[in-house]
Formats: sequence, C-alpha cells, structure tokens
Amino acid sequence: MAEQMTLRGTLQGHGGWVTQIATTPQYPDMVLSSSRDKTLIMWKLTRDETNYGLPLRCLRGHGHFVSDVVMSSDGQGTTTRLFDNHDKDVLSVAFSADNRQIVSGSRDKSIKLWNTLGVCKYTIQDLEGKIVVDELRQEVISASSKAQAPQCISLAWSSDGQTLFAGYTDNLIRVWQVSMAAR
Repeated sequence: MAEQMTLRGTLQGHGGWVTQIATTPQYPDMVLSSSRDKTLIMWKLTRDETNYGLPLRCLRGHGHFVSDVVMSSDGQGTTTRLFDNHDKDVLSVAFSADNRQIVSGSRDKSIKLWNTLGVCKYTIQDLEGKIVVDELRQEVISASSKAQAPQCISLAWSSDGQTLFAGYTDNLIRVWQVSMAAR
C-alpha cells in the first residue's frame, strides 16, 4: 500500500508569507504561527472541513517580519516580554526543556541566552572564541580569507536542556554546551 497525503484544510488569516508554525503536545488543538506580515496568530483547531481552525488572537506590533515562533513545552504564559538586545533581525528562537531559558539567533551574528524575565544573561558573538562541544563539519578558513561571519538562522535545545544546537548560513550546525553557575 502506497503512502499518501491528503489536504484536510487551511488556516487563513495572515497577510504575508507564513514563516513558522509551532505546536505543543500538551495542547493539541492550539497552533501558533508567525508571518512576514509582522504578526503572530494563535489558532484554535476545529478540524472542520470548511475551516480547519479559527484565529483566537492576533499579536501585532513587531517592527519587522516575524521569522520564528516557539511555544514553551507547557504551552503556558500570561505576560508578554520584550527581548530587545539584538542589533539586527532575530531569525530563530528556542526554549530550554525546563522553560527557564530562551535563546535567540540573529542576523547580527550573535546568539543570546535569556531568562524568562527578558534579561539577556549571555551573548555568543565570536563563534571561534567560545567552547564548542562538536561541529558537524570541519571548517576550513585561511588567514587571508575575507569570508563574512556566519549568521545564526535556527536554534534547538536538546531534550535535557544542556546542549544548544545552532544552524548557520555557513552550512554548519554548531553544538554548544550550556552551563549555568547557579539557577
């Protein structure tokens, strides 16, 4: 028997490209989407043939298109915080497994580690000067190379919350060991 995919419906509400979609197993009827229209939409899935879901809330006010969206593993949150410390567009965000830390990667070529209060606790700016646990491909750059510093465009935490995987425009995934002095 051949596998097949069947379109079950659509979610309509964004006025620009949909850039990311987030779900969480704890709330299977909730979807969060981001878009180049500078909005986030929280959806309530109905699974109806004519309208697969309804927009519950639209979050506006971003100064540029929204590249990424992520939900905490428990799907909870009542306060919106502004995480404002990058110099350029943020391309990716991720929660730690325990929901106590957030990382963001930006076109300013940095990764920032935040607490849930919106305080930047650590910045990785110099990719070659930090401790890297492992790289999935060896990098060859000569001393005379004028290569641009890579930009971080995707982030994900390991399930134990100790390791951060970061995808870059130089085709590498850098693997960072994250350690905290005290929680």
